[in-house]
Amino acid sequence: MPEVSIIIPVYNAQRALDKCLESIFNQTFKDYEVIAVNDGSTDESGKILEKYNDKIEIINQQNQGAPMARNTGAKAAISPYIIFCDADIIMKPDMLKELHTALKNNPQASYAYCGFKFGFKNFKLFPFDSNRLKKMPYIHTTSLINKNHFPGFDPKLKRFQDWDLWLTMLKQGHIGQYVPKILFRMIPGGTMSSWLPSFAYRLPWLKKVKQYQEAEKIIKEKHFNKH
Repeated sequence: MPEVSIIIPVYNAQRALDKCLESIFNQTFKDYEVIAVNDGSTDESGKILEKYNDKIEIINQQNQGAPMARNTGAKAAISPYIIFCDADIIMKPDMLKELHTALKNNPQASYAYCGFKFGFKNFKLFPFDSNRLKKMPYIHTTSLINKNHFPGFDPKLKRFQDWDLWLTMLKQGHIGQYVPKILFRMIPGGTMSSWLPSFAYRLPWLKKVKQYQEAEKIIKEKHFNKH
């Protein structure tokens, strides 16, 4: 049984998919399986995945969105640890090794997360703090998770699925461990990952900012307004 299952939700990701997969194959930590969930792609993503069918497991499904694609991959995973790697993510060669070591050295933690690069900007994040987590979404989806503690993504949410996941795990008594290194980069413009610069939130008329604010309200109502 492999130690880590790497789950890639794939939707029209032909632009970055080869680079993502090559970064996984170049990991110094080799005890893993790769599960790619092709979520109804209409571009060349399916053909790209087939090139690697001797190295990865491919699951094809009708388009259901990233949360359901991740949940599909998690159900198929056989490893004690899982990590969700969007198709626009490029891992540094020591990423899995660093995150796996962090979890092994900190058995009280249920997941390990790290800093990352988005375009030209470094996001160094913060050490785990439950109070900070309740106030803001600062932990990325691409974290190494103890599979036994993974509750699944909420498919009803269009945004902040990662924040919702970590808050749900926090309610269940599960915390994270921060690795203070930049261990992956995200290619801007991907279909799975998106990021808004901080100044954009001062422009509330922007469509993405409105969606952000609506999603933030949903998360807070779900986790903090129940009696």
